[in-house]
Amino acid sequence: MTSTWLQSLSQAESMIPLLGKLGREKSVKVELAGKTLMADSVTGLMTAFDQYPELDLVQVYRVLEEVLISGASHTVVELESLIAEADVASVLAAQTANTSDTPVVLYGFGRIGRLLARRMCTLGHTTPGMSLAAIVVRKACDNDLTKRASLLKYDSVHGTYDGLVKVDEANQALIINGSPVKVIYASDPADVDYQAYGIDKALLVDNTGRWRDHDGLSVHLNRPGIERVVLTAPGKAMKNIVFGVNDADLTEEDRIVSAASCTTNAITPILSVLEDKYGIESGHVETVHAYTNDQNLIDNIHKGDRRGRAAGMNMVMTETGAAKAVSKAIPSLEGKLSGSAIRVPVINVSIAVLSLNLKSKASVEEINQLLKVASNSAELTGQIGYSDGADAVSSDFIGSQQAGILDSLSTKVRDNQAILYVWYDNEYGYSCQVVRLMEKLAQADMTKAKLLEEQAA
Repeated sequence: MTSTWLQSLSQAESMIPLLGKLGREKSVKVELAGKTLMADSVTGLMTAFDQYPELDLVQVYRVLEEVLISGASHTVVELESLIAEADVASVLAAQTANTSDTPVVLYGFGRIGRLLARRMCTLGHTTPGMSLAAIVVRKACDNDLTKRASLLKYDSVHGTYDGLVKVDEANQALIINGSPVKVIYASDPADVDYQAYGIDKALLVDNTGRWRDHDGLSVHLNRPGIERVVLTAPGKAMKNIVFGVNDADLTEEDRIVSAASCTTNAITPILSVLEDKYGIESGHVETVHAYTNDQNLIDNIHKGDRRGRAAGMNMVMTETGAAKAVSKAIPSLEGKLSGSAIRVPVINVSIAVLSLNLKSKASVEEINQLLKVASNSAELTGQIGYSDGADAVSSDFIGSQQAGILDSLSTKVRDNQAILYVWYDNEYGYSCQVVRLMEKLAQADMTKAKLLEEQAA
């Protein structure tokens, strides 16, 4: 190891306690060009800083100290902007919200629900303004709590959760990294009074997929203690939000919103960049999608065509609404995209093939460079990833936090016709997008609460 590397390593190690205190005690998330700096890994910090060699790590440490001393809380701070500011304290004061976290209720605890819990409760990762308060499920068996804890801790795809999960039978709760999370048993949303559990003004995330329209989800909103509802599926009669693309469209009146689908989140940011640069005349989206719990393990009856056939040994042609749903985030693409899907015997990670007719000519180099720059931008770094690995395969993208990752070596362009291949972890990458949307809604609610406090003072 060189002396320069060892010095940088030492500086990164010294930042871990600061980032830990900011996240744990102040609920402050520190970002660098849109990427979260986490307190759980020196290697992770070194990897993040390696992309920005112009940063002075000594100065970064001093800025983190200033953030901690400032008293900032329940907010997201952008490291680059703070370094550029002469008066860090005044910037932080404007961002601070003197209020408590927004409680989060997970209605359903399946694949997405458990990954949301992992993401929210991971040591070193901060979700400003939010705390997981409760999980609502139907009781499956006598030792239900133990089963739920085990499924959270151990996962065949994403591995063992690097956190502490304990069962508190007496209080009917899971203790996740020291935080109690109430487990509420109910078979219908109308059966739950959240205020009776000490939960008020909560953000509820429905990841069951049972109700997908505004009227159906309104049952949640009408329950005591619920302030907003997020659906983890495409929704009808509500805004479908792809974070990073159209989240600016959210208003105070949007009490029920959809986080769209995993595929829509994967392709929309890239389509948005291409639409802005070239314009898109028309296109087709083909998704080669990992099988899901909606399919059968062995041949059996299923309400959907073909999905009743054994998922583990067949490629299954099916439909997808992801292409049409793109226009809910990018209205200019209304009616321009078609879509289809093939479910394949892979447990996780999918790929979308975008066949596009652009309004102007392009080249492979130009499109790849455009999307590489976008992947490093503060606006889209969480949404667009960039891969130039010659040996990259689907399992390499398990656990990816980006919504979609361009396989740049597969890009094809002829005149104004382009074909792009976009990998995505249809479970974890999507869950990260949902958490980003949740954070924005929680921040908006805290800003409102702060204004009300100031007016009352």
